[in-house]
Amino acid sequence: MNKILLQEIEKGTKNAMIKKKIINYYIKNVSSTITELSKEIDLSIPTVTKLITEMCEENYIDDYGKLETTGGRYPNLYGLNPKSGYFIGVDIKQFSINIGIINFKGEMVDIEMGIPYLLENTHKALDNLCEIISRFIEKQTVDKKKILNIDINISGRVNPESGYSYSIFYFNEIPLSDILFEKLRYKVTIDNDTRAMTYGEYIAGCVTNEKDIIFVNLSWGLAIGIIIDGKIYTGKSGFSGEFGHVKTYDNEILCHCGKKGCLETEASGSAMHRRLYELVKEGASSLLSKRILNGEKITLDDIIEAVNKEDVLCIDLVEEIGQKLGSQIAGLINIFNPEMVIIGGTVSATGDYIMQPIKTAIKKYSLNLVNKDSNIVLSKLKDKAGVIGACMLARSKVFEDN
Repeated sequence: MNKILLQEIEKGTKNAMIKKKIINYYIKNVSSTITELSKEIDLSIPTVTKLITEMCEENYIDDYGKLETTGGRYPNLYGLNPKSGYFIGVDIKQFSINIGIINFKGEMVDIEMGIPYLLENTHKALDNLCEIISRFIEKQTVDKKKILNIDINISGRVNPESGYSYSIFYFNEIPLSDILFEKLRYKVTIDNDTRAMTYGEYIAGCVTNEKDIIFVNLSWGLAIGIIIDGKIYTGKSGFSGEFGHVKTYDNEILCHCGKKGCLETEASGSAMHRRLYELVKEGASSLLSKRILNGEKITLDDIIEAVNKEDVLCIDLVEEIGQKLGSQIAGLINIFNPEMVIIGGTVSATGDYIMQPIKTAIKKYSLNLVNKDSNIVLSKLKDKAGVIGACMLARSKVFEDN
């Protein structure tokens, strides 16, 4: 790949900035004619034609051929050249890692799900993470010099601009992105895992033309991703979306953030897990009762599997979580008036069991005039939302508008 444009972008030359704008346009729109592109970026057709010709020579843009029309001359369609660069996305879970690589056009080249990994806040865990990423890169058949960025999802407080993660791997004053660059020898960016899932759904999931979106990540914890007018909202330092840590209840349950009464203590996968243990030990019956009473470790996936096997106790717990969560999402709808609310994360795998109580509570507690604008849907990408989002972020961050 010709990296002259990337160097020019870093220098901030006018020509390079326009070309970056063109690439951004094609990231979101896949293909278009020169006429359509000139209208979008507000430049004359001759100027855009000259730029597209240069970008074809630089191998960033491809001529996709003639666009069939009802009459007249057939204009050419242009879009990104898939072979001009590659981007890796890494989605870190508590007990596993998902890794994918996309081409310049955004097509998935390779993906590995569920690579065993124990997330701990240690140097050893960080080294292990880098070893897993390095092994994934080694087995790729693409030109490794064309890997332009690796984006890594991390839960908690992450500042994508500065490259710092404050919730995990915050060992010294050096940005985590710089530490990862030294270990991997590739450009590395980091972002919050929920934000990556949100972006994945926006670019490659259930979003069509919607521009104002809230993504609810209902997993072990609880967080939201926010898109306003087609752009991810990060907040001042990248800490937006900590929905699970809103003070909601007067309970004495200690949240992992160190405070009590957080929404996450009553409406999350961890809350459902805790309540299941409490109820079984009080005598309630479940498909998981025997394992719990025998001291076996039950995971969130085990509970979801029990729900989908029509375990009455687990279904009741999911519905209870859905009602509590839906009443709080109603508040978000009143505030943001979004076009779409996407329910994703691990617990969303229960489907209608979680969706129906959420929708019922939203209808009950939000303003009718406001909630009629909001389409409530399940994540389309499901467990791949994070890794697909990380891949897409890895690409967009190279060419994003600052």
